[in-house]
Amino acid sequence: MRRRLNTLWRVIHTGIVNFIRNATLAVAAMAVMVITLTIVLFSFITNATFSNTIQQITDKIDISVFLQDSVSDSSAKQLVSELQKLPNVKSVSYLNKQQALNSYIQQNANNQDLVAAATEAGNPIPATILIKPRDLNKIQDIKDFLSKPAIAKLQISGSPSYSGDRKKAIDNITHATNILRRIGVIAVIVFAVVCALIIFNTIQMAIFNRRDEITIMRLLGASTSYIRGPFVVESVTYGILSAIISVLLVNSAFAAASSALQASSLGLLDINYANSFFDNNFWLLLTLQLTVGIVIGAVSSVIATSRYLKFRTK
Repeated sequence: MRRRLNTLWRVIHTGIVNFIRNATLAVAAMAVMVITLTIVLFSFITNATFSNTIQQITDKIDISVFLQDSVSDSSAKQLVSELQKLPNVKSVSYLNKQQALNSYIQQNANNQDLVAAATEAGNPIPATILIKPRDLNKIQDIKDFLSKPAIAKLQISGSPSYSGDRKKAIDNITHATNILRRIGVIAVIVFAVVCALIIFNTIQMAIFNRRDEITIMRLLGASTSYIRGPFVVESVTYGILSAIISVLLVNSAFAAASSALQASSLGLLDINYANSFFDNNFWLLLTLQLTVGIVIGAVSSVIATSRYLKFRTK
């Protein structure tokens, strides 16, 4: 056991020494890895922020279904029960004519002309069902249900209210967030591949520079893992340092945006929420960065050593 620990320590020590010795070669690899990990981290935070923004928008949006005056309360409540069974329905509330009138008066309390017109006309406000969706991308499912002939005949013409410009505005928001998420994923993949290739070439050059030393180690009977180990440790060191640097960069960016720029949002990106999310999940995000950095470095190094050292796979 002690011998194995000594061997492991030598591998780690040699890898760190090689990293310091090859610092010039490591600059390019670490620069691209920092960019890659920064994109990974920013994409993760942006995705959480967009999800929160969409949820806030969704919570403020409801589909208003206006019922015919001839529809009884029992029929309306039966419709509410059916709507609650739809997968994309978060909540359903029913307002009879009097409750709908009271709600209208509260919403237009600052416009006494509208209030007077509604009360003097003998309550023209129809009974209303308010539906809150879970996912705006799947809101068409609710609309399809409300468009069924048996359901449509209970509604006033032009109901539900989710239509026209309002629908277009909501769809534009969800479409924009989906595009930004896809761009983030594509950017992460592209930079991860570039980063892996640069580390691959860096390790290849390190192997070439140490070819005489590796030949002597082989002649002395060094095992495959012992020869490969320092290169893997060197690449993992790239990943660890790059992860720490990327976290510090993102932290500095949020600090600058929230304090120096005095910005609370950037389009759909809620900077205050993003900064709060980063602070509350700092250790989780740091672990994510370290994991991605270590995996990219280790995999690139293992492939490079297998490719250029021609190890036996016994």
